[in-house]
Amino acid sequence: MSKTSNAPALKIIPLGGLKEIGKNTWVFEINDEIMLLDGGLSFPEDGMHGVNIVLPDMTYLRQNRHKIKGMIVTHGHEDHIGAIAFHLKQFDIPVIYGPRLAMALLEDKLREAGVLNRTELRRVGPRDMVRVGNSFFVEFIRNTHSIADSFTVAINSPAGLVIHSGDFKIDHTPVDGEFFDFQRLAEHGEKGVLCLISDSTNAEIPGVTPSERAVYPNLERAFASAKGRVIVTTFASSVHRVNMILDIAEKQGRVVGIVGRSMLNVIAHARTLGYIKCRDELLQPLQNLRHYNENQILILTTGSQGEPMSALTRMANESHPQLKIQPGDTVVFSANPIPGNTISVVRTIDKLMALGATVVYGKDKGIHVSGHGAQEDQKLMLGLTRPKFFFPAHGELRMLLQHSRMAQAMGVPQDHVVIAENGDVVEVCQDYIRIADRVPAGIELVDSSREGVVNGDVLRDRRQIAGDGIVTIAISVGLDGKLSAVPDIQLNGVVLSMERAALFNMLSETVEKSLERTWLEFARNTLEIDWTGLRYQLERDISKALRNYTQSRPKLVLLLQTPILSGAPIVSAPVTTTPAAGKRRRAAAVS
Repeated sequence: MSKTSNAPALKIIPLGGLKEIGKNTWVFEINDEIMLLDGGLSFPEDGMHGVNIVLPDMTYLRQNRHKIKGMIVTHGHEDHIGAIAFHLKQFDIPVIYGPRLAMALLEDKLREAGVLNRTELRRVGPRDMVRVGNSFFVEFIRNTHSIADSFTVAINSPAGLVIHSGDFKIDHTPVDGEFFDFQRLAEHGEKGVLCLISDSTNAEIPGVTPSERAVYPNLERAFASAKGRVIVTTFASSVHRVNMILDIAEKQGRVVGIVGRSMLNVIAHARTLGYIKCRDELLQPLQNLRHYNENQILILTTGSQGEPMSALTRMANESHPQLKIQPGDTVVFSANPIPGNTISVVRTIDKLMALGATVVYGKDKGIHVSGHGAQEDQKLMLGLTRPKFFFPAHGELRMLLQHSRMAQAMGVPQDHVVIAENGDVVEVCQDYIRIADRVPAGIELVDSSREGVVNGDVLRDRRQIAGDGIVTIAISVGLDGKLSAVPDIQLNGVVLSMERAALFNMLSETVEKSLERTWLEFARNTLEIDWTGLRYQLERDISKALRNYTQSRPKLVLLLQTPILSGAPIVSAPVTTTPAAGKRRRAAAVS
């Protein structure tokens, strides 16, 4: 596509998905118009206590909500659509275009969150072209991935044509018969692609990623060798895998019970849209399974990543209300742990084995293949599109760097490749690609309420409580600066190197000495007492004593009860503080 000399550069801003796996979120901006591509989430790391979901920081979009003209979605995985409901609570998106399956899954999410009225969902098919605002014309190009109905997108803008690969692998024998549209990619490559943004997930793996069909005979053998029930866990969104599992079950004379909300939801939508085909009689409610012999039963469940509340984890913990693991069961893990989940998966496997199950897992069993292309797949994407500029995406830093080296080996000059990170404003035009600016980037954490964002202070407090415990002290002080009662002290999760009574005596003495030393500083008379300043001084002294005597930094919760004067209490609100925070607040109180 040609470009006039005065045409503006296209701004491409990743808010998630670079130097990480997850929360893929892209901003395309030109002529004061913004188009979003995907809105994904990721899951908490160790130390994110009480956090269920990790979202990208959306400050930039909140500040520029008036520019947003629409969104395009590449496919229906959680790391690409899982955050959209949360974003719609902060700003409207006039229209969202995406594949049928992704839109069906997204519609459920938006309805449940009560934000379905804040956007319009429009379904697209292969080679459909949509217009977003006045500046973007987007074509959806069929690709192959681990979920059905997945697309690469060609984004036409005044700056030129940008192709975003979406998540992809090259599958020459797709389960659903929907082939990668190489012809259309090649046609764009012939006309001229300004920039390719491409999936880097498996850039370190030589060769090609096997076809999804490669797991079929291995799953078939694993099921056939089972003497009793077969319990299979895989990603709920792996529609092709689920389709094969159902087909094998029917061939081997087993009925299928489905466990897990996400599994039930995806299968229902995939059957409606024709991506999963099976007889109604094959799928049986769990309560009906008691009418079948154990070697006639297959249970398809969530929990392949050891998620604490998933159905399989609850079975392993003997806490599932309907299903119990028993000797003779064969549990098949048709998924590999994603980074960060290995320990929880291994623990689940150990528990299942302890209950007498035979567990089939591991890469050597050939019962899982990746949905992302390896090096030769990625080279084919580069070869077909022949981009002028290259922007590796969707991967950790080592993957992005390896992918960039591949592009350079295929003829893309080094200065035509950009390695960016979340928040970088990448400008691209016919003359250059460069990092021109930065916008706010980071993470927003959502706890089990799925409403409130867990800010940095809350997370820091949770880490401190988890590490060193919490100390609660209630103090009552009279107008004479003396204790009106013995302090009430409660300890939770605090490891003591002394007797509890000794610690209580030490803290009581610390309070008395602090009052004796500082009372006159805060009490000019009974009508002018700086209770706030006194409270912070007590916090500081108590925190220092705790640190010295416990050799740790427990969370301190100080409740200060003050006298009632002239019929009204002198208000001194309870506070919680860390030693450092107390020091900062004390400085503020006396400044």
